Amino acid sequence: MTVRGIRGATTVQQDEEQAVLQSTEALVQEMAEANKIAPSDIISVMISTTVDVKSTFPAKAVRSIEGWKYVPVMCFHEMDVPGGLPLCIRVLMHANSDTPQSDVEHVYQNEAVKLRPDLQK
Repeated sequence: MTVRGIRGATTVQQDEEQAVLQSTEALVQEMAEANKIAPSDIISVMISTTVDVKSTFPAKAVRSIEGWKYVPVMCFHEMDVPGGLPLCIRVLMHANSDTPQSDVEHVYQNEAVKLRPDLQK
C-alpha cells in the first residue's frame, strides 16, 4: 500500500456556517467514496479556505462524520491571490491506497470545477 494524495474543492454561495459545514462534508464523503477509502485508511486531511470563508472551521464537518472522529484534520487559509476563486474550500486527503496515482479520482464540486478541468473524469 502507498500513500496517495486525493484533491478536492468546492464553493459556497455565501459564508454561512451551515453552508460551509454541509459543503465540506459532502465533498469529503464523495472524495472517500469515489476512491474507496475508509476512515481507517486516512492519514490526514488538510483543508484550506479562501480568506472570505471564516464563519466556522470546515474541520468540524469532517469530525462529525460517522467513523471520522480520530482522523487528523487541519484548517488554514489559502493564499489571497487577486482574481482567485472566491468562497472556495479546498481539501487534500492523504490516504493509504493500492490505487495507482493516475487512477485517483479527484473531486471538484460547484464553481470549483473551474479549478482543474483536466482532472475531471
